[in-house]
Amino acid sequence: MMLVGLMGSGKSTIGKLLASRLSLSFVDLDELIVSQQGKSIPQIFEQEGEAAFRALESQALEEVLQFQDSVIATGGGAILSEYNRELMQQAGKVIWLDASPTVLAQRISGDSNRPLLDGVDPLFKMITLATQRNPLYAEVADIRIDTGLMNTKEAVDKVAAFLSE
Repeated sequence: MMLVGLMGSGKSTIGKLLASRLSLSFVDLDELIVSQQGKSIPQIFEQEGEAAFRALESQALEEVLQFQDSVIATGGGAILSEYNRELMQQAGKVIWLDASPTVLAQRISGDSNRPLLDGVDPLFKMITLATQRNPLYAEVADIRIDTGLMNTKEAVDKVAAFLSE
């Protein structure tokens, strides 16, 4: 099962809790890349560029899809690649965790581990990213859950209920 959505949507937080509840393993794609590369995401962006990071993202996605019975949290930009979208749809259920740009900007403001926010207004960036990426999330998702309208436990409950249908 795959969790997709913009940065700050709750993929890692909800994913960890959901995996625990369902007795599944949890894989955070961004954490996997950082571990494999020995560099933070901002370092990868700065030293190698966004295109190189996106290639690493595709490689990591291919790798984690070999694991069965996992909850996988993707990075927000993994959706940009048509190849990644195909992999996501083949992987089973895709859950789009969403929230308004205002909520997302509040959640991520001040997070220095997000290179796409470097030197820009978080709200403006989230509006821009939502405009660009939301149609792609909608394309691959089996369900959309607005995490801005509920607390973490409610979001986990909603995902779990969807999966048990």
